Amino acid sequence: MKNVTDSFVSLDYWPFAGSFGFNTDILATNPINLTVVLGVLIFFGKGVLSDLLDNRKQRILNTIRNSEELCGGAIEQLEKARARLRKVEMEADEFRVNGYSEIEREKLNLINSTYKTLEQLENYKNETIQFEQQSAINEVRQQVFQQALEGALGTLTSCLNNELHLRTISANIGMFGTMKEIID
Repeated sequence: MKNVTDSFVSLDYWPFAGSFGFNTDILATNPINLTVVLGVLIFFGKGVLSDLLDNRKQRILNTIRNSEELCGGAIEQLEKARARLRKVEMEADEFRVNGYSEIEREKLNLINSTYKTLEQLENYKNETIQFEQQSAINEVRQQVFQQALEGALGTLTSCLNNELHLRTISANIGMFGTMKEIID
Protein backbone atom coordinates (compact mmCIF):
# COMPACT_ATOMS: atom_id res chain seq x y z
CA MET A 1 0.00 0.00 0.00
CA LYS A 2 2.88 2.27 0.53
CA ASN A 3 3.67 2.13 -3.16
CA VAL A 4 0.18 3.26 -4.08
CA THR A 5 0.27 6.31 -1.86
CA ASP A 6 3.76 7.09 -2.94
CA SER A 7 2.77 7.02 -6.57
CA PHE A 8 0.14 9.67 -5.98
CA VAL A 9 2.40 11.86 -3.90
CA SER A 10 5.71 11.66 -5.76
CA LEU A 11 5.85 13.36 -9.11
CA ASP A 12 9.02 11.72 -10.33
CA TYR A 13 7.15 8.48 -10.75
CA TRP A 14 4.95 9.97 -13.44
CA PRO A 15 6.28 9.68 -16.96
CA PHE A 16 6.95 12.84 -18.96
CA ALA A 17 4.72 13.98 -21.76
CA GLY A 18 7.34 13.31 -24.32
CA SER A 19 6.75 9.66 -24.36
CA PHE A 20 3.58 7.82 -25.16
CA GLY A 21 2.80 4.38 -23.81
CA PHE A 22 0.49 2.25 -21.81
CA ASN A 23 0.60 2.37 -18.07
CA THR A 24 -0.14 -1.09 -16.79
CA ASP A 25 -0.34 -0.10 -13.17
CA ILE A 26 -4.09 -0.38 -12.59
CA LEU A 27 -4.01 1.13 -9.13
CA ALA A 28 -2.30 4.27 -10.35
CA THR A 29 -4.32 4.88 -13.52
CA ASN A 30 -7.86 3.96 -12.40
CA PRO A 31 -8.54 6.94 -10.12
CA ILE A 32 -7.28 9.36 -12.73
CA ASN A 33 -9.38 7.80 -15.47
CA LEU A 34 -12.43 7.74 -13.27
CA THR A 35 -11.96 11.37 -12.35
CA VAL A 36 -11.63 12.38 -15.98
CA VAL A 37 -14.68 10.34 -17.05
CA LEU A 38 -16.78 11.68 -14.22
CA GLY A 39 -15.72 15.23 -14.99
CA VAL A 40 -16.65 14.86 -18.67
CA LEU A 41 -19.96 13.22 -17.78
CA ILE A 42 -20.82 15.94 -15.31
CA PHE A 43 -19.83 18.74 -17.68
CA PHE A 44 -21.58 17.41 -20.80
CA GLY A 45 -24.29 15.24 -19.17
CA LYS A 46 -25.53 17.86 -16.75
CA GLY A 47 -28.08 19.25 -19.22
CA VAL A 48 -29.23 15.82 -20.41
CA LEU A 49 -29.50 14.53 -16.86
CA SER A 50 -31.35 17.67 -15.83
CA ASP A 51 -33.80 17.24 -18.74
CA LEU A 52 -34.31 13.57 -17.89
CA LEU A 53 -34.95 14.39 -14.27
CA ASP A 54 -37.35 17.25 -15.21
CA ASN A 55 -39.27 14.94 -17.57
CA ARG A 56 -39.41 12.26 -14.91
CA LYS A 57 -40.60 14.85 -12.37
CA GLN A 58 -43.35 16.04 -14.76
CA ARG A 59 -44.51 12.47 -15.43
CA ILE A 60 -44.62 11.75 -11.70
CA LEU A 61 -46.57 14.97 -11.03
CA ASN A 62 -48.99 14.18 -13.89
CA THR A 63 -49.45 10.66 -12.57
CA ILE A 64 -50.11 12.02 -9.06
CA ARG A 65 -52.60 14.57 -10.46
CA ASN A 66 -54.40 11.88 -12.49
CA SER A 67 -54.43 9.60 -9.47
CA GLU A 68 -55.92 12.37 -7.32
CA GLU A 69 -58.61 13.03 -9.96
CA LEU A 70 -59.39 9.31 -10.20
CA CYS A 71 -59.44 9.07 -6.41
CA GLY A 72 -61.85 12.03 -6.24
CA GLY A 73 -64.08 10.39 -8.88
CA ALA A 74 -63.92 7.08 -7.03
CA ILE A 75 -64.84 8.78 -3.74
CA GLU A 76 -67.75 10.51 -5.46
CA GLN A 77 -68.93 7.22 -6.96
CA LEU A 78 -68.51 5.54 -3.57
CA GLU A 79 -70.70 8.19 -1.92
CA LYS A 80 -73.34 7.76 -4.63
CA ALA A 81 -73.20 3.99 -4.18
CA ARG A 82 -73.53 4.38 -0.40
CA ALA A 83 -76.53 6.68 -0.86
CA ARG A 84 -78.14 4.15 -3.24
CA LEU A 85 -77.36 1.37 -0.75
CA ARG A 86 -79.02 3.31 2.09
CA LYS A 87 -82.04 3.99 -0.13
CA VAL A 88 -82.29 0.32 -1.17
CA GLU A 89 -81.89 -0.81 2.46
CA MET A 90 -84.69 1.55 3.53
CA GLU A 91 -86.92 0.25 0.71
CA ALA A 92 -86.07 -3.32 1.67
CA ASP A 93 -86.96 -2.60 5.30
CA GLU A 94 -90.21 -0.97 4.16
CA PHE A 95 -91.05 -3.95 1.95
CA ARG A 96 -90.14 -6.31 4.78
CA VAL A 97 -92.37 -4.44 7.26
CA ASN A 98 -95.20 -4.14 4.72
CA GLY A 99 -94.77 -7.79 3.78
CA TYR A 100 -94.93 -8.90 7.41
CA SER A 101 -97.98 -6.73 8.10
CA GLU A 102 -99.63 -8.01 4.88
CA ILE A 103 -98.89 -11.59 5.93
CA GLU A 104 -100.34 -10.95 9.40
CA ARG A 105 -103.41 -9.29 7.87
CA GLU A 106 -103.93 -12.22 5.47
CA LYS A 107 -103.41 -14.65 8.34
CA LEU A 108 -106.03 -12.89 10.46
CA ASN A 109 -108.44 -12.75 7.49
CA LEU A 110 -107.93 -16.46 6.89
CA ILE A 111 -108.46 -17.27 10.57
CA ASN A 112 -111.61 -15.10 10.68
CA SER A 113 -113.04 -16.63 7.52
CA THR A 114 -112.25 -20.11 8.86
CA TYR A 115 -114.07 -19.31 12.11
CA LYS A 116 -117.05 -17.96 10.16
CA THR A 117 -117.10 -21.07 7.99
CA LEU A 118 -116.90 -23.26 11.10
CA GLU A 119 -119.76 -21.31 12.69
CA GLN A 120 -121.85 -21.71 9.55
CA LEU A 121 -121.09 -25.42 9.45
CA GLU A 122 -121.98 -25.71 13.13
CA ASN A 123 -125.26 -23.85 12.49
CA TYR A 124 -126.04 -26.08 9.49
CA LYS A 125 -125.25 -29.13 11.60
CA ASN A 126 -127.50 -27.93 14.43
CA GLU A 127 -130.29 -27.07 11.97
CA THR A 128 -129.94 -30.49 10.35
CA ILE A 129 -130.01 -32.19 13.74
CA GLN A 130 -133.10 -30.18 14.76
CA PHE A 131 -134.76 -30.95 11.42
CA GLU A 132 -134.00 -34.67 11.78
CA GLN A 133 -135.21 -34.61 15.41
CA GLN A 134 -138.39 -32.82 14.35
CA SER A 135 -138.88 -35.31 11.51
CA ALA A 136 -138.35 -38.21 13.90
CA ILE A 137 -140.76 -36.66 16.45
CA ASN A 138 -143.36 -36.05 13.75
CA GLU A 139 -142.95 -39.60 12.49
CA VAL A 140 -143.33 -40.98 16.01
CA ARG A 141 -146.39 -38.74 16.57
CA GLN A 142 -147.85 -39.92 13.27
CA GLN A 143 -147.33 -43.53 14.27
CA VAL A 144 -148.71 -42.92 17.80
CA PHE A 145 -151.68 -41.04 16.33
CA GLN A 146 -152.22 -43.81 13.79
CA GLN A 147 -152.10 -46.46 16.48
CA ALA A 148 -154.36 -44.39 18.77
CA LEU A 149 -156.80 -43.85 15.91
CA GLU A 150 -156.80 -47.52 15.04
CA GLY A 151 -157.29 -48.35 18.71
CA ALA A 152 -160.09 -45.80 19.04
CA LEU A 153 -161.77 -47.04 15.87
CA GLY A 154 -161.47 -50.57 17.11
CA THR A 155 -162.98 -49.56 20.46
CA LEU A 156 -165.68 -47.49 18.80
CA THR A 157 -166.66 -50.20 16.39
CA SER A 158 -166.93 -52.72 19.13
CA CYS A 159 -168.83 -50.40 21.54
CA LEU A 160 -170.85 -48.26 19.22
CA ASN A 161 -174.33 -49.04 18.14
CA ASN A 162 -176.52 -47.11 15.70
CA GLU A 163 -178.10 -44.82 18.19
CA LEU A 164 -174.79 -43.80 19.84
CA HIS A 165 -173.32 -43.36 16.40
CA LEU A 166 -176.07 -40.93 15.33
CA ARG A 167 -175.78 -38.94 18.54
CA THR A 168 -172.01 -38.57 18.10
CA ILE A 169 -172.48 -37.38 14.52
CA SER A 170 -175.16 -34.87 15.61
CA ALA A 171 -172.89 -33.54 18.39
CA ASN A 172 -170.00 -33.12 15.99
CA ILE A 173 -172.21 -31.34 13.43
CA GLY A 174 -173.40 -29.00 16.18
CA MET A 175 -169.84 -28.21 17.19
CA PHE A 176 -168.92 -27.44 13.58
CA GLY A 177 -171.93 -25.17 13.25
CA THR A 178 -170.97 -23.26 16.40
CA MET A 179 -167.40 -22.89 15.15
CA LYS A 180 -168.65 -21.56 11.82
CA GLU A 181 -170.75 -18.90 13.57
CA ILE A 182 -167.77 -17.86 15.70
CA ILE A 183 -165.54 -17.55 12.65
CA ASP A 184 -168.08 -15.51 10.65
